Amino acid sequence: MTESKNGLLYGPNDNVSLGQSGVLGLQHVLAMDVYVPPIIIAGLLSMSIAEKSGFLQAAFLAAGIGTILQTRFFLKIPVSQGPSFVPIGAVAGVYLANGGPNGGMATVIGSLIVGSLMLIIFGLSGIFQKVISKLVPAIVGGTIITCVGLSLLPSALNDNIFKASGNVNQNILLATITGLTMLIAMIISARVPQLSKVLRISSIIISLIVGTVTASMMGMFDWSAVSHAAWISMPQFTALHYGIHFSIPAILTFVIIYLVLTTETTGTWFAMSAVTGEKLSNKQWNHGIIGEGISCLLAALLGATPTTGYSTNAGVISITGVASKRVFMSAGIWFIVLGFCGKLSAFLSAVPAPVIGGVFSIICVMIMLNGLNVIRYLQTNESTMYVIGIPIIMTMALILVPTSVIHETPQLVQYLLGSPITIAAVTAIIINLLMPSAKQPATATEP
Repeated sequence: MTESKNGLLYGPNDNVSLGQSGVLGLQHVLAMDVYVPPIIIAGLLSMSIAEKSGFLQAAFLAAGIGTILQTRFFLKIPVSQGPSFVPIGAVAGVYLANGGPNGGMATVIGSLIVGSLMLIIFGLSGIFQKVISKLVPAIVGGTIITCVGLSLLPSALNDNIFKASGNVNQNILLATITGLTMLIAMIISARVPQLSKVLRISSIIISLIVGTVTASMMGMFDWSAVSHAAWISMPQFTALHYGIHFSIPAILTFVIIYLVLTTETTGTWFAMSAVTGEKLSNKQWNHGIIGEGISCLLAALLGATPTTGYSTNAGVISITGVASKRVFMSAGIWFIVLGFCGKLSAFLSAVPAPVIGGVFSIICVMIMLNGLNVIRYLQTNESTMYVIGIPIIMTMALILVPTSVIHETPQLVQYLLGSPITIAAVTAIIINLLMPSAKQPATATEP
């Protein structure tokens, strides 16, 4: 098989065999740190072991159902859903302010339901696409993609390697072995034509396997968590367990959070559009936000937090050259399996953070370069330099700003400052509007 003009081995509509799509779908699941937001939130809410396990189950189920809904029925481009990092602070804040273990989760779920219904209304009314067409031309879209990759890179390095639990020297060594494995696979793929396809497609899963085996040999893999997990278990901590309660202040908080989430999701969709070479139509934008709303609604009812399209998948596609929707449907099925199989979800959760970080850091760079690829084909001038440059500065500023400074701001501002992607996107939009000469034709959508 020859590569397409976008460097893809398999395009979005290409058929991939059932067995191959199953393996490649698992590769996407392994490359996504889907379990991280639920684990962080569970810790902030002081959940019991049973509640934490149920929370993780719900996150996997919501990710799987959302992935299938978006890829097959709504957005109709390859995209995997997963729990967003954006609402972490808001979930903890609303939970603790509304009774904690005595009704706090019911208030969180009620607010999430209202927010998700708002997204569905945006899509049904057609407002979302009109806003995107007006405010996000190609120059802004490319800048957002660049900032998405840039904002994720510190998390890949700090949270997964340098600041992860355990010995930092061992973490660096493990991440290096994992990353080098992937690099070696790509080098061999480029130099040995006979192995090109198989190594490029499977480079991520090979590196993750090598990293996990190495971690086990180094005594860094917690097998006890896997052995104690049940093989099959049903979700128990859903909205039926916690109940649903509506609070105006909590709802207003999550309305803002969902708007932030939507900005982040837009950047992911731009990234996926760029790497697959598939332009999003006006209809797809509106249907995509409806799918996002339905995914978030199901997540709330399952007892999980909002799901969003994961930009890491754009990096995975760039590396493997596989953008088939069948692979992403398989990823959705894997997530659902993980939601019911305690052993498998425990195994994935036990994979050491440095293993994920070794791959994740490369993926982040690929996302950033895809954004720059969008920009490089546009005519640029002094004005466009500001549209591109200032959001990058804002992204880095929010990554490096001391947390003590953020904690001194009002709670609502903290939520916004906690999302560098959102601030970067808003900055790019405003500067582009204020500099008429910087405007470019909107190439991200078509009638």
